[in-house]
Amino acid sequence: MEDWQNGGFGIYFHWPFCQSKCPYCDFNSHVSGSVDQDAWRDAYLSEIDRVAAETSGRLVQSIYFGGGTPSLMAPSLVAKILDRVRLRWSLTNDVEITLEANPSSVEIAKFRDFRSAGVNRVSLGVQSLRDDDLRMLGRMHSVSEAKTAIDVAQSVFERTSFDLIYARQNQDLMAWEAELAEGIALANGHLSLYQLTIEQGTAFGDRYNAGKLRGLPDDDLGADMYFLTQDMAAAAGLPAYEVSNHAKPGLESRHNQIYWRYGDYAGIGPGAHSRLTINTQKRAIDTPLGPTQWLDQVAQVGHGEKTRLTLSATEQATEYLMMGLRINDGVSLARIKSLHDDIFSHKIKNLQSDGLLEVNNSRLIVTDSGRPLINAIVKELLP
Repeated sequence: MEDWQNGGFGIYFHWPFCQSKCPYCDFNSHVSGSVDQDAWRDAYLSEIDRVAAETSGRLVQSIYFGGGTPSLMAPSLVAKILDRVRLRWSLTNDVEITLEANPSSVEIAKFRDFRSAGVNRVSLGVQSLRDDDLRMLGRMHSVSEAKTAIDVAQSVFERTSFDLIYARQNQDLMAWEAELAEGIALANGHLSLYQLTIEQGTAFGDRYNAGKLRGLPDDDLGADMYFLTQDMAAAAGLPAYEVSNHAKPGLESRHNQIYWRYGDYAGIGPGAHSRLTINTQKRAIDTPLGPTQWLDQVAQVGHGEKTRLTLSATEQATEYLMMGLRINDGVSLARIKSLHDDIFSHKIKNLQSDGLLEVNNSRLIVTDSGRPLINAIVKELLP
């Protein structure tokens, strides 16, 4: 058994286009007045054929359409992509096929067509249940539209999720408690609850650097919001299974778990990343960020890759640690040792004594008190 089989195999498709660019977003997304969906169909299908030739015999557990805003894709394009995937690989009987969507009326109208195309799970970018904050976040939908989208999605798809962002400008603990209670009441199995992060290179990042992004919570209030989120979601039967993701048991995102469990995944589209084990070698593959550049390269060169690097054992152990510590059951010490001989032992002991890590059934796990410090813990552990 190869190491990647511990995490499984999935496929990610990146659709890079949005109607507008949100000020907090650092994803590879672009605003375009028109998109030639036939050209994108040809590129996606060509890349599917190429990647499948390198990964023949794999069993696909999950397919994910991310972006950008993939609900802006034509449902017929999604159907053609899924038909080609089924032709080139075998799919598990319970394969998860997720599409990210914005809760606008235009996209809601497509939900049943996406279901007919083969999508069985939708993830909605709601972000807030307050109209004033939606405007502050640059969202183009209203709370009313969001609630309608949640209701329609739950009636159409087998599984649904939606995102909320907290620790927003001028938001206090009581306000977040009330909003989160509303969100929990609307959810039917999965919620993604993210603390607002100010990323460099975004509009919010520029405003923050200029001292113009006021009203952000301090570290203590942010921590209080985090712990409140964990407690309320768990009490409602939606315990955290990852730092920012909450689900009823059995309704966790299968696709994201492939990442967190350090399986193999093929990323197709501009800015998409892959981790693929080919001839026993784990490869890190990335693609050009520019949509036109990626599209032209696939058509003219025959592939959409930018770089392809072979990862050393140390790099694999490091990546597994970085991803796996985010989930509740942590990482396998035996698996780390098989990748690289015990490179983290002395650092683990130090963090254990600080109450931030624990070892349980030969698995390394971040404690509840350590979870808000996950990034600092990972940084401390890295070689």
